[in-house]
Amino acid sequence: MSRSLTLRKSLLTRSLLTLGVALPVMAGAALAQTPPAQTPPASATSAAAVPAVDPSKVIARVNGVEITEGDLAIAAEDSALQMPNVPDEQKRELLTGYMIDLKLGAKAAEAAKVGSGAEFARKLAYNRDKTLLDEYLDQEAKKAVTPEAARKLYDETVKSVPAEQEVRARHILVENEDEAKKIATRVKGGEDFAKVAGEVSKDPGSKTDGGDLGFFTKDRMVEPFAEAAFKLEAGQISDPVKSQFGWHVIKVEEKRNKPAPSFEETKDQVQTYLARKAQQDLILGLRKNAKIERLDDKGKLVEQKQP
Repeated sequence: MSRSLTLRKSLLTRSLLTLGVALPVMAGAALAQTPPAQTPPASATSAAAVPAVDPSKVIARVNGVEITEGDLAIAAEDSALQMPNVPDEQKRELLTGYMIDLKLGAKAAEAAKVGSGAEFARKLAYNRDKTLLDEYLDQEAKKAVTPEAARKLYDETVKSVPAEQEVRARHILVENEDEAKKIATRVKGGEDFAKVAGEVSKDPGSKTDGGDLGFFTKDRMVEPFAEAAFKLEAGQISDPVKSQFGWHVIKVEEKRNKPAPSFEETKDQVQTYLARKAQQDLILGLRKNAKIERLDDKGKLVEQKQP
């Protein structure tokens, strides 16, 4: 890894969270039990790109019981059946085989009276409730994620975020202070900074670009380097600066307020936020309007804490 890559802290694309939009912490564990339904971004796949599939189309029969495209689609959504590295054709074949086994196994289980006990009834009720809630959450998410709502949230977020300054700088890295002082004298005396960086800098990651590090915010560089760079005005050259990597001579080329990411760059994050916020609000609203009682191991009511 080059010194410039080490010098520069990990630079991530600014997400909606770094723009100041953070989903409030859930009161209670309702959504932890049932993860929010996944709502794909509206732009992810166009209707024209994927041919419509008739969910009632029969793809197999097991002892006369039909398996349809709709059955296969539901199986494909099962988190336990995800096969991310399997080609689509092979995945379809495996899911079809699974559905055949499922029908055979379910019929055999019925004959063996597996579904007649109280424990089975509780599991069935749980899975029915969970499926109902998942579908309800998915509907709420789809209603909330509209182009208008996404654009509004983006615009409001960008306006609320304070401007963050960034600089574009070049540097020359050497091993000792005496060498750095000589280089500082040369470039302050009029020698071309980029040319000198290409000749003597010990930073292989930037010397071929004349020491150019591009634009960065203060928190993206190690502290001594960042402090020196942000004190300079455009066109100024620093005195030698020591960091854990050696001695630097820095030239600031440009200073500006960091531009906000475009709507297109953050659209997926905006849509995810809107979906999760709608789902969270739904659960919190249901809790608020419900009479909820919890019992201890002796059957006595437990005092409820306000969320």
